[in-house]
Amino acid sequence: MTQAPWDYLLQQWGPDLFPDIFWPFTIAVFVFFVGQIVVYNVRTRQLHKFEPLVGMQEWLLWTGVITFGLLIIMSIFRWYFLLVLATLVIGLGTYVWVRFIYFPPIVAGYNQHLRRTRFFSQEKYRHPEATIRQRSGGRGKGGSRGKGKRKRR
Repeated sequence: MTQAPWDYLLQQWGPDLFPDIFWPFTIAVFVFFVGQIVVYNVRTRQLHKFEPLVGMQEWLLWTGVITFGLLIIMSIFRWYFLLVLATLVIGLGTYVWVRFIYFPPIVAGYNQHLRRTRFFSQEKYRHPEATIRQRSGGRGKGGSRGKGKRKRR
């Protein structure tokens, strides 16, 4: 380090000025970019029945694609380090917001809905004979039909 830390903010993000962190950072960003896509595909197949969780995975996917995609572009075209740092902070902040602030009330409401649905389903079939259809007592012993009834075709 030959300059003050704040002087590096207005320097180009490249391997010549940031030799210790440029390549590890760029490779890590690319790995996270690919990993985000893989995690999205795996988790949406696992959670396809639970709409709020799939929605959260979509939010996380697009946050990751935008953040990591921009960071890859910034590494290729050597943007100012201030913009790289700001993109990283905003992207990771959005991740935290989506996962821990925005979606937990939605998931909690959905879980309550599932519990309520399961409870009413159990109440409906609690009695052992609840699923057995009762016979109708409309027929006589001879099997003859009454006056107003027609035969179905």
